Amino acid sequence: MKTNIDNQVVAGFGDEWARFDQAGLDRYELQKMFDNYFNIFPWHLVDSGSIGFDLGCGSGRWASFVAPRVGKLYLFDPSNDALEVAKRNLSDSTNCEFALAGADDIPLADDSCDFGYSLGVLHHIPDTAAGLRSCVSKLKSGAPFLCYLYYSFDNRPVWFRMLWKMSDVLRRGISSLPNSLRYLFSQILAAIVYFPLAKTAKLMETFGVNVEYFPLSQYRNNSFYVMRNDALDRFGTRLERRFSKAEMQVMMERAGLENINFSTTSFWTAIGYKK
Repeated sequence: MKTNIDNQVVAGFGDEWARFDQAGLDRYELQKMFDNYFNIFPWHLVDSGSIGFDLGCGSGRWASFVAPRVGKLYLFDPSNDALEVAKRNLSDSTNCEFALAGADDIPLADDSCDFGYSLGVLHHIPDTAAGLRSCVSKLKSGAPFLCYLYYSFDNRPVWFRMLWKMSDVLRRGISSLPNSLRYLFSQILAAIVYFPLAKTAKLMETFGVNVEYFPLSQYRNNSFYVMRNDALDRFGTRLERRFSKAEMQVMMERAGLENINFSTTSFWTAIGYKK
């Protein structure tokens, strides 16, 4: 019996990846997003003989860049709809294997993998720490694990955190709606909030203004497709957990990782190595 899973969240992500299968996203933009997450990944430790896994693969967008660099890549997701999208997107990758699985039932032997990663997934399950431990258990000693979790804005001003709390009230309401309405309201927010703020930040930046703390400035160089996708991801998901850098560090260490290094370009993305 799967216990560390929220079925409504899984169904929501299945719907999301069916709507945003990444076919409408420019490959160059996707590459830049991938590089932003994987810029701290130790590529020198993997090669054509390496075996690894992607937990919560979604559309397979990250796997499409990882698969050509390794020997075998297992893609796991608890949503069959998401897996179908990933299979289509990776139909030309002969070294990929897919399985319907979540963090508590990864169908791999312990101590069997040369690397693993889970990006934007473990903060959407009931017990993030347990999910992380499960991932680490599948790694060989010294193998790297890349993880991205929502951060708790511990590096942001008080006004920024207050603004997020107000937006979270909206998220709780929208995420409780049927899929069609979740999608509708998220797309409205993408059009009237994400796009104007992101492009305002872009304009301010051209005049030399520091836009680090400007709301949604991280989307200033992104397409409207990415904003639409992320608006549904952010406001359409009923369960999310957030962690400070210190909390994430401790959680990774307790899961059995060491030599943990955080990215300076994507909060909070970190790499650790199994003890």
